[in-house]
Amino acid sequence: MSVSLLLEMAVSADPDRVAVVSENTRVTAAELHGMARRGGTHIAGSGARSVVYVGTGGAMLPLLIFASAHGGIPFTPLNYRLGEGALHELIARLPEPLVVADREYLQTMWRSGADVIESQAFLDLASASGDTGEEVAVDPDDVAVVLFTSGTTSKPKAVELSHSNLSGYVMATVEFASAGSDDAALVCVPPYHVAGVSAALSNLYAGRRVVYLRQFDAQRWVSLVRSENITNGTVVPTMLERIVVELEHNPTSLPSLRALAYGGSKVALPLVRRTLELLPDVGLVNAYGLTETSSTIAVLTPEDHWAARDSHNPEIVGRLGSVGRPVPGIEIQIRDESGTVLPAGAPGQLFVRGPQVSGRYTGIGSVLDDDGWFPTRDLATVDRDGYVFVAGRSDDTIIRGGENIAPAEVEEVLVEHPDVAAVAVVGVEDDEWGQAMVAVVVPRDGTDPDAEDLRAFVRSRARGSRTPDRIVFRGDLPVTETGKLLRRVLVAELTEALQYQGRDVR
Repeated sequence: MSVSLLLEMAVSADPDRVAVVSENTRVTAAELHGMARRGGTHIAGSGARSVVYVGTGGAMLPLLIFASAHGGIPFTPLNYRLGEGALHELIARLPEPLVVADREYLQTMWRSGADVIESQAFLDLASASGDTGEEVAVDPDDVAVVLFTSGTTSKPKAVELSHSNLSGYVMATVEFASAGSDDAALVCVPPYHVAGVSAALSNLYAGRRVVYLRQFDAQRWVSLVRSENITNGTVVPTMLERIVVELEHNPTSLPSLRALAYGGSKVALPLVRRTLELLPDVGLVNAYGLTETSSTIAVLTPEDHWAARDSHNPEIVGRLGSVGRPVPGIEIQIRDESGTVLPAGAPGQLFVRGPQVSGRYTGIGSVLDDDGWFPTRDLATVDRDGYVFVAGRSDDTIIRGGENIAPAEVEEVLVEHPDVAAVAVVGVEDDEWGQAMVAVVVPRDGTDPDAEDLRAFVRSRARGSRTPDRIVFRGDLPVTETGKLLRRVLVAELTEALQYQGRDVR
C-alpha cells in the first residue's frame, strides 16, 4: 500500500472540496491529486533516487509527499534553518537527490552539486495540463519518507518511514472522511518535522481543509483561526506559550476552535493550566510521539484534560502531567536495564511496538529487537490505568554521588515557583560527586528570584538529594525550532563557565 492511496480515497469522498490553503493558494482534493501525479511523473523521469525539499512548506509539502510517492521515490524535507554546510552534508548522505528549493534557498542549493529545481517551477510543472502518467508500483515496506533527527545530542540520524508505517498510523488513528464540511486544520509545524508530515496525511484523510502558516507568529495564528474558521490546531510548546501570551495581552474569542493539540517536547504544567483557563471550551490534546514511530503513539484526550481540571482526586489531577494512553495499534512496555518488563508504577525505559513503528535508519538498519520492540530511550512509568508518564531521555539522567536523578523530577518542581518562567536541569562534571546538578532558570518578567529561595523551594517539595547544587539565571533556554531543549549546549556553556570560575558549584 502506497501513501498515495490516502489521497485517492480523499478524492473519492469529495473531489471538489478545498483540501489545501496556503496564503493565496487554494487547491481542491482533485487538483492536488492531478498535480501529484504530474509531479510524480517528472520525478520518476528525472533519474533521481531521492527527493529533497528545502523550504518553508505550505502547499509544497503535501504536493511533494504525494508526488514522490507517485514516482516511487523517497521524500526528505530538510531543516531550511540549517547552515549551508550542514544542509550540503545531509544532502550528500542521500542517493542521487533531486532538490526542490524555495527561491530564497536556491543559491545555497546550487552550490551543493545536486540537481536543483525551484519550488515554483516544480509547481508550474505539476499544475500544467498534460499526461499524469502511471504510478510507479511500490512495496508497502519501501521507504516513503526519510526524516533526519534533530541531532540535539549526536549526529542527525536518517529515519526511514515506509509506506506501511505512515498509512498504518493514519488509518489506525483517524476515521476516514470523519470531518465536517467546514472543518479546517491550521498547520504551523515545520515541514521537516514528523508532525508536519503526519498532519498533511491525517487531515487530508479525515476530510479537513488544511490551512498552512509557513512562518509562525502568534498574532497571525490567532488571526487565521478567526478568518479561516479553524476548528483544529497543532502546535509545539514554544508556539503554545506565545499563543497564550498573545491571548492574555489581547483577549480574543476563538469561537470556531474545537481542538488544539500540543507536543514535540515536554510542556510545563503551569502552561497547560493557563491554556485550560484561557480556552475552557477547546479540547486540548497532548500528543506524544517520535520520528521513528511515524508521529503520535500516545494521547491525553480533551476529556482527560477537563477531568483533571475539574477533579479534586489527586490521581486524576496528576494525569495532566502524563502523555495519556497508547493510540490504537500501539503496545508499550517499561523495561529495566536488564530488559525485564516492569509492573505498573515502576520506572524504566519505554519500549513500543506496532505497525507504525519504523525503528530503521539509513546506514544503520533496524534497531527493533527480535520481537519488534523499539527502544525509545525515554524514561517513563505507566500507571494501573495505562497512562504513560515520560520523565525524559535516558541520556539526560544525572548521576550524582551514585544516585540516578531524572532532570524532570526537579524541573517539574521548580517550574511551579511563581517567579520561574522556564527551567532546565543538567549535570556537569564534578570531582567530588561525579556530576553536580545545575538548574538553569528563566525568571518571569518583572521578577528577580533568589537562588537560595529557589533551592529551598525544591527542598521543601522533593527529597533533599533533588535540590540543585547551583542555580544560574538566563534570559532564555537554547531550543530547536520545534521547542526541544538543547541540553548539550547548556552543559558545554556551564562546563566552560565553571572551569573559569573554579570547580566549586555548591
